[in-house]
Amino acid sequence: MRIVDEVPVGPEGRVYAEGWQSWSPTTWYGVTHPMHRPAEGWQHLMRFRPGTELPERGLQGEGLLVVDPGDGSPARAYGTPDARSSVPTIRAEWRTDRVTVSADDEVERWSAEGTSPGASGAEPGSAGLAALEEFGDRFGAAMGARTSDAVPRVWCTWYHYFEEVTAGDVLENLAAIGREELPVEVVQVDDGWSLGTGEWTRPRPGFGSLPDVVAAIRDSGRRAGIWLAPFLVGSKSSIATEHPDWLVGPAGYNWGDDLVGLDLTHPGVRGYLTEVLSGLRDLGIDYAKLDFLYGGAVPGRRHDSDATPVEAYRSGLELVREVMGEDAYLLGCGAPILPSVGLVDAMRVSPDTFHEGGENGSQGLRGRMSLEARAWQHGRLWTNDPDCLVARPQFELRDEWAEAVLSAPGIRGFSDRIADLDDRGRDLVRRLLEGRTA
Repeated sequence: MRIVDEVPVGPEGRVYAEGWQSWSPTTWYGVTHPMHRPAEGWQHLMRFRPGTELPERGLQGEGLLVVDPGDGSPARAYGTPDARSSVPTIRAEWRTDRVTVSADDEVERWSAEGTSPGASGAEPGSAGLAALEEFGDRFGAAMGARTSDAVPRVWCTWYHYFEEVTAGDVLENLAAIGREELPVEVVQVDDGWSLGTGEWTRPRPGFGSLPDVVAAIRDSGRRAGIWLAPFLVGSKSSIATEHPDWLVGPAGYNWGDDLVGLDLTHPGVRGYLTEVLSGLRDLGIDYAKLDFLYGGAVPGRRHDSDATPVEAYRSGLELVREVMGEDAYLLGCGAPILPSVGLVDAMRVSPDTFHEGGENGSQGLRGRMSLEARAWQHGRLWTNDPDCLVARPQFELRDEWAEAVLSAPGIRGFSDRIADLDDRGRDLVRRLLEGRTA
């Protein structure tokens, strides 16, 4: 790391540090606010940047950092002009009345004018936001960002059915969408339709017929969506055990198994992904939620020894785009933020609303911080995905979460069994789908 700047700051100064991927903590920090850190090694792999150490003190951004002095003077921003091959790590350290900024590679620097923060000091002044917006405009243009005024309206299986979803569940809710005349454009089948990572060509016993579900969705005039995590596998999966040369390095833990990143430069991996994606495309699926994408950029040895992790990752995402087609709608999740620009149509900008076991809201609003901090990315880098509204009465935080989701720009998605919604839940869903606020 080398020092690239020192910025005088007041007591209301704020620093924005962009996280590595969708689930990485991203926010504005004040001088008394410590950096969010992983408590366990697997959390570093799955929520921060694998292979990149965090500083003992101070803050760290991946490819983008902004300092708003908080006294009305211009904000200073530091960002990469291009993320096709690498992304610099940028650090900020508070030193009494100034912030020292350092980076491990070249970054562009610029200033933005604006007003100072409000009296509470909880948010940056307009100069800080202007600096982010300027970066988004410039970086998005340089990377060929896919932006559109059209915002998908989606029903998703995940937050009610989780991995136990069946074809019958999807058809039940498809009928309810039509019966209640909900303006849903995409019906997305989430995790649970297949045997899982590394087993995409093997349906899960008990799900039913995916081709029949896709046909029913399309016959209703809606787009058929699917979930998959194509860039990593479980260590016990058939892909991992039969093709150890396709594996790169550790990618965390989930589904009761250690996760391993795939070598997206390996011809065998590329052939396998082409087979899987072609099969889904040929069924009529043209909306894909691509999850756990960070697995394609974990450090390790690859077939193409000259490829950086970022280059390998982008080559995999380019393959997905090529196979699925230019008209397919690709939603990234758990995805490296800056390297994904230009290849996905939308991006989850926060962690999941909750995991299994937190269906009553006992885990709090996990995604609110990052979705609010990353609102500037919408329309500049892609369409933001703030994650699904959960509107059933059993979710104790539904009104608080609805306020966050309805106020956020981007995809309008919800994930409840429609028959379980009460009058309040139905009203929230209609507000969401019709683009109204809480």
